[in-house]
Amino acid sequence: MRIFAAAAAVLAVTIASADVRADPIVIKFSHVVAENTPKGQMANKFKELVESRMGDKVKVDVFPNSQLFGDNKVLEAMLLGDVQIAAPSLSKFKKYTKKLQVFDLPFLFTDIEAVDRFQNSPKGQELLRSMEDKGLLGLGYLHNGMKQMSARRPLKTPKDAKGLKFRIQTSDVLAAQFKAVKAIPVKKPFSEVFTLLQTKAIDGQENTWSNIYSKKFFEVQAHITESNHGVIDYLIVTSSEFWTDLPADVRGGVEKAMAEAIAHGNQVALDKAVEDRQKIIDSGRSKVIELTPEQRQKWVDSMKPVWGKFQKEIGKDLIDAALAANETS
Repeated sequence: MRIFAAAAAVLAVTIASADVRADPIVIKFSHVVAENTPKGQMANKFKELVESRMGDKVKVDVFPNSQLFGDNKVLEAMLLGDVQIAAPSLSKFKKYTKKLQVFDLPFLFTDIEAVDRFQNSPKGQELLRSMEDKGLLGLGYLHNGMKQMSARRPLKTPKDAKGLKFRIQTSDVLAAQFKAVKAIPVKKPFSEVFTLLQTKAIDGQENTWSNIYSKKFFEVQAHITESNHGVIDYLIVTSSEFWTDLPADVRGGVEKAMAEAIAHGNQVALDKAVEDRQKIIDSGRSKVIELTPEQRQKWVDSMKPVWGKFQKEIGKDLIDAALAANETS
């Protein structure tokens, strides 16, 4: 009888262990853009890498196109445990830290390579942990690309923007940027932009080539100015509590997969910036305006004073580090 009892006990433990193994850790990854964008492809690559390497231990569910949460709600949902990973635009974190506003300053970075150098610098890496006291942890940066301005009329000099309504993300820096050229900033969710443009509730917007193409903004905007005046990048973020609670081996595997997925997404971003710009031109639906050096300098002169307005909130050290990243030598 003792042998049977012992055998039964072993069997019970085995079944219990099997039950534990059969219940994978579920990671919900919520984002707001299409699956053919750099972010969408990065998220899908992350899912592929995690599930192929970690077997039944981890399952990744990706929710694109604001299916689960918009960027304005996802961080609150994350802190409640309703989502585990998100990739909001860097403009979405003001409630948690004002330091990330450095990425919204107009004409701060000369190109996406300068952005990359800053993000990989000591100051850029420090920013990943700048919200830990609020329960959020940055896992890495993901490129989308440099921003262009579109509108229902040509934008060649700052005076052309006067009186126009531009949709912006929920960023006070971006609001100040458009006010600097006497335009009217309108804070609206990304998911509403096409309809707002189509119905002429707004006159223009700023975005990357991949977003302008994937969301078909070029079909309802007659003119796109190749301004490269700012950057739209994302912070891959998780909750500190969720990250800390992961078993060490799982956390290491997820972290490695994330780094590889980000590298994949960044390459997609570089390629799509070129490809989608050309697709927009080839469509004939929207005219792409290339600024002369003189025209561009007028935009710089009009918007650069915004830096001073936010220097105290952001920190002069961060702005200086960003400027230093423009130097390639």
